[in-house]
Amino acid sequence: MRDNRAAMSDTNKVQRENRLGEITWAFLRLGFVAFGGAVAHIAMMEEEFVRRRRWLSKEEFVDRVGAVNLLPGPSSTEMAIYLGQLRGGLPGLFVAGAAFILPSALLMCAMAWAYVRYGAVPQIAGVLWGVKPVVVALIAQAVWSLGKTVLKSRELAVIAAIVLGLAAMKVSTLPLLIGTGVAWIAANRFGAKPASGSVAAGISAATSSATRAAAGGAATFAAATTAGVFLYFLKIGALLFGSGYVLLAVLREDLVLKMHWLSETQLLDGIAVSQATPGPFFTVATFLGYVLSGWRGAGLATLGMFVPAFTYVAVTANVLPRLRKSPTAGIFLDGVNAAAVALMAFVGFQFAREAVMTPLAAVIAVVSAVLIFRFKVNSAWVVLGGAAVGLIVKLAAHA
Repeated sequence: MRDNRAAMSDTNKVQRENRLGEITWAFLRLGFVAFGGAVAHIAMMEEEFVRRRRWLSKEEFVDRVGAVNLLPGPSSTEMAIYLGQLRGGLPGLFVAGAAFILPSALLMCAMAWAYVRYGAVPQIAGVLWGVKPVVVALIAQAVWSLGKTVLKSRELAVIAAIVLGLAAMKVSTLPLLIGTGVAWIAANRFGAKPASGSVAAGISAATSSATRAAAGGAATFAAATTAGVFLYFLKIGALLFGSGYVLLAVLREDLVLKMHWLSETQLLDGIAVSQATPGPFFTVATFLGYVLSGWRGAGLATLGMFVPAFTYVAVTANVLPRLRKSPTAGIFLDGVNAAAVALMAFVGFQFAREAVMTPLAAVIAVVSAVLIFRFKVNSAWVVLGGAAVGLIVKLAAHA
């Protein structure tokens, strides 16, 4: 009996180690090719972990998409952490998040060192130019795939259309998500099909001031000490809702205008490098931390920015399955998920307007869409192909 228990324990240990190895490799590879921002990252995760590896169903995936949109902090990193926890428990949670962040953080650190030493940002515009049209195709694929799962009724499709309209009117993300969930609960509880006007009113009624109130206004450090750098980015990671565009506005207000830690040029150079490298946009903290306080500043800024994400996911990961079993919470999640897919579509449309501005970029986008939709080519290879084309075009233009 004792020998059987020991054998089972050894087997379980080997299985855990194998899973952690699988998680590490999957998210390290993703961290090296995940260009295009949070929506593109989530699109790549849907392809890799739902359709290819089958770690979870589409329904479970979109529940987590809705959850990360309700949490402060970097949404694609939190999605990676959720997936790691689902596959490997608490160890998987830490491994997935660290593996996803590490490639970007190391690249940002190296570029910050070159920037401080030589006073220039490496010229990688060609790579970014070639990747952007591929990202458009990836987002389109994810919206199509998730939309078929999430928009389970005509009423939910109507709600998604309303959210698209409100997003175009610049209603903030968090109120849209919460307001849609609450409106969908109200519509179902009263037993009537929701009218467009009443749903729109319910969504719009949610307050939109929380994002800026939470993220801004706490800049009190007099000098850019190493401890001050850590505390500042810890505050941002813990309280900031919204996309990288919100982060840019908050960093400019605090670090440039209030505390005068950085010049406008330094901040914009850091943003440019972060946009042109794979992985989470929030690793701009690594670049800025190095500029402010060297290697220690880079490490502590990165730690401060991402520790809250690990904490939030660890606290909520086991709650999601129970929430889905609750009728009211399940209805709320259905509404939130419909809004989340609509917001993905809106961001994808905005991104496409910037990324597909030349005939060659349009060709790259169309070819990428054919490879992804028709031939199911792994997104990593398509991204690398786009990067190679962009680099060749850039070199040819300067030859």
